[in-house]
Amino acid sequence: MSRSNRERTEQTRQALIDASRRLFVEKGYAETATPEIVTAAGVTRGALYHHFEDKKALFRAVIECEARAVAAAIEARSASYDARAMLIAGASAYFDAMMAQGRTRLLLIEAPAVLGPLASAAIDAENAEATLRAGLAAMLPEAGAMLEPLTSLLSAAFDRAAIAIEAGAERRHYEQVIAVLLDGLADHLRR
Repeated sequence: MSRSNRERTEQTRQALIDASRRLFVEKGYAETATPEIVTAAGVTRGALYHHFEDKKALFRAVIECEARAVAAAIEARSASYDARAMLIAGASAYFDAMMAQGRTRLLLIEAPAVLGPLASAAIDAENAEATLRAGLAAMLPEAGAMLEPLTSLLSAAFDRAAIAIEAGAERRHYEQVIAVLLDGLADHLRR
C-alpha cells in the first residue's frame, strides 16, 4: 500500500523539523547549517526549500512545535474545577515540560534572539501564556483590565524560573513562590 502524497509531504516536513530541532539544541541556531539539516533529515536541499522559505522559517516551525507541546502538557495536567489548583498544577506541568532537553534554550533564549522578542512573545501568547491567562481569569475574575499585564508579567516570571531551574535552582522554591504570589494577588484583588 503506497503512502499518499500528503502523508509523504507531512513525513518530510516532520523529518526536517525533528532533525533541525536536534541540531539547534546541540549547536544552536547560528552554528547549524542547512546542509547539516538536510543530511540529518535524510532529504534533499530542494525538499527543505519546498517546505520552508529558509532556515529561519524552519526554526520558527520548531519553536511553534515546542510551544504547542508545552501548552498541551499544561492543559493535560491542569484540568480542575478549582482555579487555584489548576494554576498550581499548570505551573508544575510547565516546569516539567521545560525539562525536555534543549526546550528552555530553544524557547527562551534562541527564539527571542532569532525570531525577535515580539514574534517569540506572540507564539507564547497563543500557547502556554493562553493557558495561564485562562487560569488567572478563572481565579481572579476581579482582575478586569489588569488581566493582560498580569498574565504577561507572570509569564515572564515563569520563564525566568524555568531558566533558573535548568541552571540548578531548587524547583520547589519557585513553586512555593508561585503559590504565595497567586494567593497574594487573590487577597489583594478581593479587598
